Amino acid sequence: MDEPRKPAPRPRHPTSLRSRDLAALIDISAVQAFHGEADVRELAGIAVSQGFIAAHVLPNFVPLLRSLVPAAGPTLVGGPVGFPSGGHTTSTKVAEAAELVASGAQELDMMINVGRLKSGDLDYVRADIRAVVEAIAPVPLKVILELAHLTDEEIRTAAALVAESGAAFVKTGTGWTENATTLARLKLIIATVGDAVEVKASGGIRSLDSIADMVRLGVTRFGINTQVAVDLLRQCDALPGGRLDIAGKAD
Repeated sequence: MDEPRKPAPRPRHPTSLRSRDLAALIDISAVQAFHGEADVRELAGIAVSQGFIAAHVLPNFVPLLRSLVPAAGPTLVGGPVGFPSGGHTTSTKVAEAAELVASGAQELDMMINVGRLKSGDLDYVRADIRAVVEAIAPVPLKVILELAHLTDEEIRTAAALVAESGAAFVKTGTGWTENATTLARLKLIIATVGDAVEVKASGGIRSLDSIADMVRLGVTRFGINTQVAVDLLRQCDALPGGRLDIAGKAD
């Protein structure tokens, strides 16, 4: 198996973004139950042609996606672990993650065990994350919190556990809940983790203004609906100078 390739380091606070820079911050996906082979093929084509940093599909489609995305190109192949509930046993998550990496996945997004977190079983949550991190190292793991289910204090606790575990990213949500990712809750996460772990924002992100505000906070990756993501690249190209201004945006 080829050595896992990690995304290139990116500035935490860029002053502006061209469409190609924006694409290099966005994951697109086809992870709904109804997504079939045609959807995976379409996703791969869009990801490669537009230069999105990653494309994610359900586990059984990872080998197909791997065959469609050039290994040496800018787009990473990804898949979910313990998705979408997070309630799988740790051994199941570890086995699933290992199989995905063996199938060619270059990064994984794992759902945190929300029920254990809300029960106060923090040792379980920490060990659950750490077991997957260790099983797939050096492949990066993003841990999904699903903010809509958590209180502010639980968000702080969960973010700290992710940072302690050795995961690469803390991710706000699956994008399947009604509550969109907000600046206020992103600030809670970033204040908790500092530079110990990167932050991926996902859920309800629909505008360039939202992206600019989140990048200013320190968000380094986004999960955005595929068609919305493509449209945002077009909008970015149409801006003066073809650049999204980050430095000039208000907190």
